[in-house]
Amino acid sequence: MGLVAVTWHNFLRKCHPQKIRSLHTLKVDHQLDQILLSPPLASLDIRDIWTPKSYCQNIPEVHKSFNEQNAVVLDGKLISMEIKSKIADEVRRMKKCLGKVPGLAVVLVGERRESQIYVRNKVTACEEVGISSMVTELSTDCAEAEVHNAVMQYNKDPSIHGILVQLPLPKHLDEEKVLDAVCLAKDVDGFHPLNIGNLAIAGREPLFTPCTPKGCIELLLRAGVEITGKKAVVIGRSNIVGLPTSLLLQRHHATVTVVHAFTENSKQVTCEADIVVSAAGLPNLVRGDWIKPGAVVIDVGTTPVEDPSYEDGYRLVGDVCFEEAVRVASIITPVPGGVGPMTVAMLLLNTLDSAKRILNFT
Repeated sequence: MGLVAVTWHNFLRKCHPQKIRSLHTLKVDHQLDQILLSPPLASLDIRDIWTPKSYCQNIPEVHKSFNEQNAVVLDGKLISMEIKSKIADEVRRMKKCLGKVPGLAVVLVGERRESQIYVRNKVTACEEVGISSMVTELSTDCAEAEVHNAVMQYNKDPSIHGILVQLPLPKHLDEEKVLDAVCLAKDVDGFHPLNIGNLAIAGREPLFTPCTPKGCIELLLRAGVEITGKKAVVIGRSNIVGLPTSLLLQRHHATVTVVHAFTENSKQVTCEADIVVSAAGLPNLVRGDWIKPGAVVIDVGTTPVEDPSYEDGYRLVGDVCFEEAVRVASIITPVPGGVGPMTVAMLLLNTLDSAKRILNFT
């Protein structure tokens, strides 16, 4: 005999049917339930109940061949458009009632091509939904005090409700200090230690959840993927994606394993997962034989690879070898057009949520 956790799915259905329904029907002041399927995180927190149960170890089969069934490809661009449409409705309602709109400020340091493209896409997305935006561009060799001053000015600006420092920063700048300077109430990237801490602690609700992990969960929910009780592997443990994604999956009651550069037998560990979220930033790291047939694969990786045949001279490649994985997985996200558009949509939503909170608008 041993102690194992009662499967959340079965336990909740038998013992708390009303609680399960409330997870998806709970109303909140900022009305995010009208835009996302994701419920407030605090509403997901249920105390672990352990019970004696006979222990049976199932050794998963390691599959070495691909089947002929193609996966469902999640269209992140289409889903993000649906979300942005509802955000735009809320922005128009705010403007009509208050004469104000949410404001997002971006601090861009240096001339990294990828960062410039990301910022441009975010500014364009703001325009599409009616959110005002401001961008401060600083040179690569700027002093840390200049970045700090730019952040502090936006902290004090009442027309700005969200502040984004585009990462990565040049190596001579202390990224931690810069991010800590962002006002907690305007930390729409969700990287402030208090936001990450509240994400990790049961019963707590962060003011903002980091955008990419939030987008990943929304993709899973909209695809009808059952997260509770499933084995999830997160590849990569960065503070931006890997860490908060693992925390968020745990809050949704997945059994989470984090694979990183020092993990032994990464392929074997990943093969056991029902849900794979890869955010390592290594093109084609995850091959088809890393994936259990029928698993759900969320590819966060977006690495630019030189390709003269493309207009910009490069193309974006994900962590997952799409051509192989699409023949093994049941659901998969493409690169580009998968997680990327959802990340931008979550940024807009966090900015809207911040403006509602600051302006006391419901």
